[in-house]
Amino acid sequence: MMVQLRPQLNKAKRFGAGPSVNARDSYGNEKPTFCLRYVDPDFCITSCDKNDKAAFAQRIRQLSTMTWNEIIQADRHGFGSEHIPRRSLIPRIPSHVTEDVGFIALRFSGLKPMVGYQSQGTFHIIWFDRDMKGVYNHG
Repeated sequence: MMVQLRPQLNKAKRFGAGPSVNARDSYGNEKPTFCLRYVDPDFCITSCDKNDKAAFAQRIRQLSTMTWNEIIQADRHGFGSEHIPRRSLIPRIPSHVTEDVGFIALRFSGLKPMVGYQSQGTFHIIWFDRDMKGVYNHG
């Protein structure tokens, strides 16, 4: 049995864990885990319709069978990831996220992205961009 320990965070502690080359290399062969702890209430999966919620559950299951390397190499509009520059983000970035953290988007329903950051093997979801207008400029 494998037990995964996670650091306890308090409100005063900032969390810097951006997807650096070393982090991706270290966890590239691992399958991702997903964290909903930091989801912005204004961009939550609970605001999505039932089809998007079902698609999210199915996509999480599918992505969890892939490694991070496979996700990174896949098409960005399919099972892959897309780097999202900080300057493109519309909502306020949570205070626990330090400047060194890079953001990525993974698709949860069709082209609709969930945006967050990778810390070690975990994808921390912050925003569900259900209308593809509210989280980042799609350029």
